[in-house]
This record gives sequence, structure tokens and C-alpha cells, in this order.
Amino acid sequence: MHEIITEDKKIFLLLNNLGSEPFDRFWTMVSGTWIWIPLYIIFLYLLYKNYKLRNLVFMLIFVAIGVTVSDQLAGIFKSGIGRLRPCHDPSLEHLMRSVQCGGQFGFYSSHASNTFFIATFMSMLLFRKYRFLPYILYFWAIVVSYSRIYLGVHFPLDILMGAGMGFLLGGFFSTLALKVIVKRSNT
Repeated sequence: MHEIITEDKKIFLLLNNLGSEPFDRFWTMVSGTWIWIPLYIIFLYLLYKNYKLRNLVFMLIFVAIGVTVSDQLAGIFKSGIGRLRPCHDPSLEHLMRSVQCGGQFGFYSSHASNTFFIATFMSMLLFRKYRFLPYILYFWAIVVSYSRIYLGVHFPLDILMGAGMGFLLGGFFSTLALKVIVKRSNT
């Protein structure tokens, strides 16, 4: 395990130190929530266009529950595992670029989990109609996730675990949503 953590720190330092001050504001914006509201409105429109209002309400409920579960699980893991964020790790203090810093613990990334949840959920619901959409959504999730390494708040393993959890939860909740929609259509 020690070797894995050492490699994780090396990869983090490589990726984190690719940054430079002129780009810090950009990556801070990418990592923010409010900048993505227009994208969420597009998601809402695509779901409405393809599933109509009566099913849209159920999908939004599944999204809300799924993002909440994704976020809360990340919080449980963070306090349960207790791995320091890079910006709180004394061994990295003079080796990394710290643009932002969050709470003390960071395993695993809520940003990665939530963005991969949304990417998977939307892909599962819309890929038949929009074949290109999963590529765009997963690219978006990867960019947001990388921003967390750039800013100095997560290690690559935090991101990978968050992405994996988001992917699994997105698949689970989209499957449930599709079952509810099919069941409602048959009644």
C-alpha cells in the first residue's frame, strides 16, 4: 500500500505542477458549481424533449437522490479513511502548487463522483438518440476532475475512486429511472 500511495503522490506532483498562475482562475472556475448551470439547463431540456414532463419529474427525483447519495458516500469515506488532502499533507508542502484547499480529508473526490454520476446517468438515458453525448459528458467529467488535482485538493486516486463510484451510482440510478419510466408507460 505504501508503494501505491508513493506513486499516487508522484503522479499528483507531476500533474499539479503542470499548472501556472495565469491559468489558476480558469481551473478554479472549472471546479466551481455555478459555471455549469447552463450545461445543467441543456441536460434538463434534453430530458424534457425526449421523455416529456411527466417522466422528467421522476428523472429529476432520481438525479437528486443519486447526487445526494454520491455526495454523502464521499463524506463518509473522507472521514472514515482519513487521508489528508494534498494541500494538508506536510510531505508535499514545498513541492506542490496549492491554489485552493478544502477540508482536511479528501478520499474520495465528491466532484469526480458527482460529475461522473451525471455523465453516466445522462449517457444511459440519452445515448440512443445522441450517440456523441457520452463522449462530451465524460470529457466534461474528466476536465472537472482534473481541476481538483490542478488546484491541489485531490490526489489522482481520490479522483479515480470518485469517478468509479459516480459511474456505478449513475448506472444504478439511471437503470432505476428507466424501469420506472417503462413501468409508468405500461400503465
